[in-house]
Amino acid sequence: MVFTSPTFLYAFLPLFLVAYFAMRGMVARNAVFVAFSLVFYAWGEPVFVGVLLASIVVNWLVGMRVADLPAGRRTAVMALGLAWNLGILAVAKYADFVLESVGTLIGADMPKTGWALPLGVSFFTFHAISYLVDVYRGNAGAERSLLRLTLYITMFPQLVAGPIVRYRTIARQLATRRVTLWRASTGTRIFVIGMAQKVLIANQLGLVADVAFGLGDRLDTGEAWLGLACYSLQIYYDFAGYSNMAIGLGFIVGLALPRNFDLPYTSQSITEFWRRWHISLSRWFRDYLYIPLGGNRRGRLRTYANLAIVFLLCGLWHGASWNFVIWGAWYGVFLIVERAFLLGLLAESPRMLRNAYALAVVMLGWVWFRAETLPGATAYFRALAGGGGNGAVDAELAGLVTGYSGLVFVFAAILALTPGGAWKRLRRASLPAAESGGGAVVRLAANTFWAALLGFSMAGIAGSGYNPFLYFRF
Repeated sequence: MVFTSPTFLYAFLPLFLVAYFAMRGMVARNAVFVAFSLVFYAWGEPVFVGVLLASIVVNWLVGMRVADLPAGRRTAVMALGLAWNLGILAVAKYADFVLESVGTLIGADMPKTGWALPLGVSFFTFHAISYLVDVYRGNAGAERSLLRLTLYITMFPQLVAGPIVRYRTIARQLATRRVTLWRASTGTRIFVIGMAQKVLIANQLGLVADVAFGLGDRLDTGEAWLGLACYSLQIYYDFAGYSNMAIGLGFIVGLALPRNFDLPYTSQSITEFWRRWHISLSRWFRDYLYIPLGGNRRGRLRTYANLAIVFLLCGLWHGASWNFVIWGAWYGVFLIVERAFLLGLLAESPRMLRNAYALAVVMLGWVWFRAETLPGATAYFRALAGGGGNGAVDAELAGLVTGYSGLVFVFAAILALTPGGAWKRLRRASLPAAESGGGAVVRLAANTFWAALLGFSMAGIAGSGYNPFLYFRF
């Protein structure tokens, strides 16, 4: 079940909100939240609900044991907890990749497990690790309520695609949270922004990107760059849209989920890009891996090694294939080069040049991310460089670009590359009309805007087929 499906919008969400707000006590509301979250998960992956619940129970028991043991004795228990969580991730996501890689290395066909990938395993595993580490470090107390820990890991707005919410950030909200009409109104508007980003922008750009990445040897240079530009915008609006829908839903029910994007395509370096793109993941790797490895406190060579390790693992976290390993290494190399000498040069360069550099690196990196195989990625790079193609404009691609998708591309590019003015106004417009200032005319215009945005999004959902969020695959 996805947020932009009729089932979710017309059945699941209204039933959840009615049941949730009908409850008066926080325990009852948490129970409703957990029940609906499990239904949400089971809708797409009923066979893996048991794995999810078993993981929660193990982490609950380990967390309490870690908190109760003296400092000298809890490390072993903590190690077992981490091994459990990483073991689930390794077996579910990487077993076949390892077998395939070993088979290629030794020149033999290795048998595959054939295990399906549990929906959102990367996200709920990282939430569980965040809980154990925060308890182990003393940054948060162990959660004695199994219901509240279950809610933390399973809350459906962020269960399958984030944002990744660190336990210490949300621990208090699991026990008590405030629901007001202002919060509900603001959350609804944030939700509508996310839905519009997904339905009205990302889905349309995805049509162009899918055609371009599917042309193979017929792909010409112009088509390759157009397809890459559309995919770069598609993945941004798709994932930012999901994050905004999750944040909006959380706000409606009294939860403050972290912001996940901050105009990443306006970055002036790759270092800055990773402070703006998938912020919750970047901070997770920083706090739970980069800093424990030593961060930048143990000399330059150790810093470079830590950056390489973190981004190789970041690539693997996104997917079990060599394309994702290379994608992670791609960013690791540029971050090391920037830290070694490039940031100083960039600081002396014109802003436009800095933006162009960062955008070029990110867009080229998306080739590894989008292509399904290594040969597919290298073929796409060859097309970008002017090799291959049939010298003819693909009719389907031309039809999309000269139609509605072309208008969406221009609009989306302007919004994504504007250094903040347009988005600041849109964020302000996300406030209830009474809070955003202005008289009756301004309030009427604001309400008309939101009604139109919602209406167009609903119409887009009704007229489209299955449109899963890109990050559901991780």
